Amino acid sequence: MAMMRRAGWFVVLAVVMAGWMGLLGSFPSVAEASVIASHGGAGDLRAAELTRVQTVLEQKVVMQKLMDYGVSSEGAMAKIRSMSDTDLHRLATLADRVAAGTDSGVGFLIGLAVLVILVLVILMIMNKRVVVR
Repeated sequence: MAMMRRAGWFVVLAVVMAGWMGLLGSFPSVAEASVIASHGGAGDLRAAELTRVQTVLEQKVVMQKLMDYGVSSEGAMAKIRSMSDTDLHRLATLADRVAAGTDSGVGFLIGLAVLVILVLVILMIMNKRVVVR
């Protein structure tokens, strides 16, 4: 290998390869990506989104608010069924956000417990003592 490096052709080959890679790298490459719409599963997607919205509407708090505004749950579902696919998807996404915020605080308590344990472990590693009086 040492003999190969001393040869003049090795240096020339390395410079030529570096120049060639630099030349190829200087051309901008174009990559295009897009979503391909599939028409076969549109009915399934709409049915799934209707189900997600319906589960949110069946919650007691939501039903009570609808009653307060003078809207029956059947009337609300009839209105939702007549929505366009875009509006239904937007409503289903918002319904998922509402459903995500309705946990009973269990996730918060678990996160708090993990944080406390992490702080205690760090203090133990640093040879510090935690005294609660």
